[in-house]
Amino acid sequence: MSTKFRPSDLVPAGFIAERITHIDDETCILLSRAGASASCPACGRMSRTVRSRYCRQAADLPLSGRRVRLLVLTRRFTCDVVLCGRQIFSERFGDVLPPYARRTGRLEHLVHHLALALGGRPAARFAQRLMLPVSNDTLLRVIRRQGLPPSIPPSMIGIDDWAWRRNHRYGTIVCDLERRRPIRLLPDREPATAEIRNLRPRPDH
Repeated sequence: MSTKFRPSDLVPAGFIAERITHIDDETCILLSRAGASASCPACGRMSRTVRSRYCRQAADLPLSGRRVRLLVLTRRFTCDVVLCGRQIFSERFGDVLPPYARRTGRLEHLVHHLALALGGRPAARFAQRLMLPVSNDTLLRVIRRQGLPPSIPPSMIGIDDWAWRRNHRYGTIVCDLERRRPIRLLPDREPATAEIRNLRPRPDH
């Protein structure tokens, strides 16, 4: 059973595709929000009073070998609550397009996992093949901003020494033998250092 392709199939849920244009190797999609009201981020009160509009631009997932750029018509609403400190606010789009973001949430998710899997420069080269123009610096910033996924405590570890500077300074590397990846680098190879550092949990876990 065949189904008819609709322009709305290209856009996230809750948006309306107003216009789709193709410029060189890029597809531009003009979007507007389907709802007539928005909630104030300060007090949570719903408002239907639109004060003005402006256009946000964001990169999205590529389509058929072409880059995709979303032009999102964003409305500024007036909050009617007298005691609310924010009288004018812009509508929010949730995880689809976070505030001040230049990429959609689904593209950011892909870029994040691409950076985790390949690192900086290799991920940037592979992203160019996928029509995702991101630099290696951008990929590293995405990792720092979102953080690493929660790690599972290792059940089997291996400890070995290695040379910071041969015959002068040595350190210790602790590895997860099941997942075959390093866990910690220690500044020396003293048994007491390895015992204390491995029993003490990391501050970010």
